[in-house]
Amino acid sequence: MSRPSFIRTRFNSFRFAFNGLAAVFRSEPNMHLHVLASLVVLVMAYRFEVTRVEWCLLILCIGMVWVAEVFNTSIETLTDLVSPEHNILAGKTKDLAAGAVLMAAITAVAVGLFIFIPYWVEYVNTEL
Repeated sequence: MSRPSFIRTRFNSFRFAFNGLAAVFRSEPNMHLHVLASLVVLVMAYRFEVTRVEWCLLILCIGMVWVAEVFNTSIETLTDLVSPEHNILAGKTKDLAAGAVLMAAITAVAVGLFIFIPYWVEYVNTEL
């Protein structure tokens, strides 16, 4: 039996990673909210013609929230596997992972407000 080629193993790695992302999108309702919020942010960024640095910050925040949600789902799945019965530490582990997603989301909202409030103020002032 021959060893898989370098290209084959890289292809499989990407395939497994995309399978993981697909699983999160299918199984996590919160991920659907993150996607919707991301689309709203990207449309506003396009509409207000934000700067290149602001684009980078917004994309970084979107990625941070999505990564936090993937890690949260991973931690919750592993916790359910190793501790299917009620366990205080398992519950704490899940709460901590969910708290990380919340912190990422709060941080992203704060960055979004810092970026978008001046654009909203300018838009409202020019419309009046």
